[in-house]
Amino acid sequence: MSQAPDHDPDHWPRRLVAAMPVLPILIISGFVLVDLVSGSGTTWVPLLATGPALAATTGGPRGVLCVGLVAAVLGVSLGIRGGAEGSELAVALAALLVVTLACGAGSALRMRRERVLAAVRSVAEAAQHALLQPVPATIGPFQVAVRYSAAAAEARIGGDLYALVSTPYGVRLIVGDVRGKGLPAVGTAALVLGVFREAAHDEPDLLDVVARIERSLARNLGSDDFVTAVVAGYPREGQLEMVNCGHAAPLLVRDSVVVPVDPDRPAPPLGLRSLSGDAPALHVLPFTDGDQLLLYTDGVTEARNHDREFYPLAEGLARHTCDEPVDTVTALHAELQAHVGGRLHDDAALLLLRMPATAETPVRSEAPEPGRVGSCPS
Repeated sequence: MSQAPDHDPDHWPRRLVAAMPVLPILIISGFVLVDLVSGSGTTWVPLLATGPALAATTGGPRGVLCVGLVAAVLGVSLGIRGGAEGSELAVALAALLVVTLACGAGSALRMRRERVLAAVRSVAEAAQHALLQPVPATIGPFQVAVRYSAAAAEARIGGDLYALVSTPYGVRLIVGDVRGKGLPAVGTAALVLGVFREAAHDEPDLLDVVARIERSLARNLGSDDFVTAVVAGYPREGQLEMVNCGHAAPLLVRDSVVVPVDPDRPAPPLGLRSLSGDAPALHVLPFTDGDQLLLYTDGVTEARNHDREFYPLAEGLARHTCDEPVDTVTALHAELQAHVGGRLHDDAALLLLRMPATAETPVRSEAPEPGRVGSCPS
């Protein structure tokens, strides 16, 4: 049986060396060298506190204390070499000690917050997987791809929602956007998705699916809350049914032409029907071989660049459309991120449906690496 590390006589020296951040040691060594060259006594000793202060930004408390110890030893050596008075040297070393202890405490607090943040991100990832369940590459007759980005990057979840399910009445889907942000928006999104997944399997009529979501929101939302959404279904070959409740018009790609699919009769967002009295209407869209439909949230179209210009989604879709939906949405997402300079200020979701041509087999190759644009034609 091997000897435990704590009984190894060389174990603690190795741990001490490993705990010392290199850059802070190099910095205080530089101050010592300057002092030796200039022969200025204790003039440079207070600046040795830079070492533990810098160590606190990246290392743990042990590393900060180790750097502080090295700085104290070097400070005493410089003071003795320069013939400094005891009181002067004591004041300098006391200041160095206070800074080291404060930085060590700050480092411990930072590491604790990092652990809490890691736990929060882990919980958020689990919540996202439960709320926004993974969408298969193929479902029913469709090829499908989804890309979602939350504005709260650390939380990785927001108020945009999507779901795609196979039901006895054909493939059904929803893409929506909850008013507001944060936990209340996440709770509303969870409510909508839960009702949708249940109603999509129970209700033969797509309008009845929407009506059940509306009733549930009317019981649970405040008077100022609402959800914009597009609910769609594919009940029979060649026809796609859609109900648009105050949401951005989906984009249809047919014969390399991109056109918005505006509703025949505009309807209010979900949760506001009682205020207007307008019932949503069913829009039937021919959807055949090679057709593609992009559904999205306003975080995409309202994303602005440094010149305050909106992202031109229709133009981007026309540039990047290809036969692999995952390549198309990956290219669109990459272009969107470049447009805003790398950080979105609102949740953004993209969901692309494609009806493969009859001669095609709706099975795609391995998905590209995250952030990598697929081989779409320019």
